[in-house]
Amino acid sequence: MKNRLYVILKKKEFLCLGLILLASLVSLEAQESSESLFNKGNTAYNEAKYSQAAELYEQIIKNGEHSAELYYNLGNAYYRLNQVAESIYFFEKAKQLAPENQDVKINSSFAQNMKIDAIEPLPQSQLAQIRKNFFELLSIDSWSKVALTFLWLFVILFLGYLFAQTVGLKRSLFFLSVASLIFFTCSVLVTFLKDTEVKQNRYSILFSKQMDTWSEPNQQGDLLFIIHEGTKVQVLDSIAEWQKIRIANGSEGWLKNAILKKLN
Repeated sequence: MKNRLYVILKKKEFLCLGLILLASLVSLEAQESSESLFNKGNTAYNEAKYSQAAELYEQIIKNGEHSAELYYNLGNAYYRLNQVAESIYFFEKAKQLAPENQDVKINSSFAQNMKIDAIEPLPQSQLAQIRKNFFELLSIDSWSKVALTFLWLFVILFLGYLFAQTVGLKRSLFFLSVASLIFFTCSVLVTFLKDTEVKQNRYSILFSKQMDTWSEPNQQGDLLFIIHEGTKVQVLDSIAEWQKIRIANGSEGWLKNAILKKLN
């Protein structure tokens, strides 16, 4: 009986190990496949085969891979193809993951210049501008890593304070641990506020060539203004085929059957 139980347990153990090994091989194969596609995309781009490069990069996204570098390369490929909405969309996605990247900012501004609409954003107070710039120093993931770093630093410094032998060293470690705790709290707060802001503000890029914007979700209302592809809009509401949007200058209106691609 014991021998039979031992054999059954061994079989289950080998089965579990086999499944783990299979999952690892599948994951490794997918990683190699994405890396291969990325390199092929870069080669196609360097050979001025921009359409082929875009297709290869898009395939990586379909495989479930996402990165600022991938979105950046896609934005560049679509920029070369003069596809305004696609280029702006992927540069915006790259900025979400790497807001501090200067190359992304510069190329994104080039893509923005391809738009027909030149919409002046609403002026912000100096305090609001400082807050915006501070929040955009890092992505949400990076702010989370900063918070985790300060948390570990606090733990290490506080443990050092507990076991320090001299009064001077204890005092220094105590103040450093308190400072780390304050920075940790601030980092968590920034991460939380930025995450909340992203979830509440539903932004999209308009992919329709041209859209009329109406005062009501029907065409009996007034035609307010016209927007074109590549315009970044904030989606406020939706009723059937109608979406209520706000653009950068604060103007609001309703679009019918607009092709909008969400940024978050």
